[in-house]
Amino acid sequence: MTEVQDHSPAALDDRDRHFADHAAYGTDLGVSLGALRLANPVMPASGCFGPELAGLLPVHELGAVVTKTLFSQRRSGNPSHRLTESAQGMLNSVGIPSPGSAEFIRTVLPRYRSFGVPVVVSVGGLAEEEYLRITEELADVRCEALEVNVSCPNLEHGGLAIGTDAATVERVVSGVVARTSLPVIVKLTPNVTSIGDIARAAEQAGATAVTVANTFPGMAIDLEGRSAVLGNGVGGLSGPAVRPMVLRLVWQAAAAVRIPVVGCGGVSTARDVLEFVLAGATAVQMGTATFTRPYAMTQVLRDLDALCHELGIARLADVRGTVRT
Repeated sequence: MTEVQDHSPAALDDRDRHFADHAAYGTDLGVSLGALRLANPVMPASGCFGPELAGLLPVHELGAVVTKTLFSQRRSGNPSHRLTESAQGMLNSVGIPSPGSAEFIRTVLPRYRSFGVPVVVSVGGLAEEEYLRITEELADVRCEALEVNVSCPNLEHGGLAIGTDAATVERVVSGVVARTSLPVIVKLTPNVTSIGDIARAAEQAGATAVTVANTFPGMAIDLEGRSAVLGNGVGGLSGPAVRPMVLRLVWQAAAAVRIPVVGCGGVSTARDVLEFVLAGATAVQMGTATFTRPYAMTQVLRDLDALCHELGIARLADVRGTVRT
């Protein structure tokens, strides 16, 4: 997390030349999330990519873009500090600031659409009813899928996540599915006894796919100040430190459901992507790695093509879920 990158125009030009010179081996990286066909399995995690970063990487090469989680009403987010480094990872307590649905539709979504790749709009709610309301507000909006973030803090119920209860997940997802014709991806929390039970609840409610998973709760303390580093006290741990745990959750979820699983947690290299695919993931999302390497997603795509060639994999889908245990 201490890597310092040069984002000057000259450095970016050098990376672009490297990308252009990289040999394409022709691996079939295409994936499907229900009816949604993606050219490749790599996309950003919600909250980790915005249109303002477009100048730092060739976004048009990604399989899709995922928006920051949208709430119906405007939200300012949590007090600072919102981010801090951790060993092999990062703690964040951003609090999901949101412009509200009207402003998002008017000014933000068109910028995502300008990339020319499928747009997945992440939606959140502080209560069950808000998920349904925001789905209705997006009814006439042009995007390719919704990602229902049921791992958001549920402030009305003591700070628990809506996604920890299978019955609640099923109700929320059923309500969303009934209000949209778009594919519905459900982003799950890892903080449950059985990820399979929650994934099955989403599947039974009509979900197209599930994303596994959001961050793990954590905390950092300033010894000299004897205070919590993050303004909200606690935050979500992400990055390479959580990858083995998420890999297990993806493997469990993929075994529990027939719908696609999107792996999210600590992906930073092509080898990570392939590990998730072997565990059963159809696609992956990247977040923390892009904070120090904004171009990480497109670099991973190029490396994935080469890695598959090296391992004799002509079609990524052929090795999905083939890990031996």
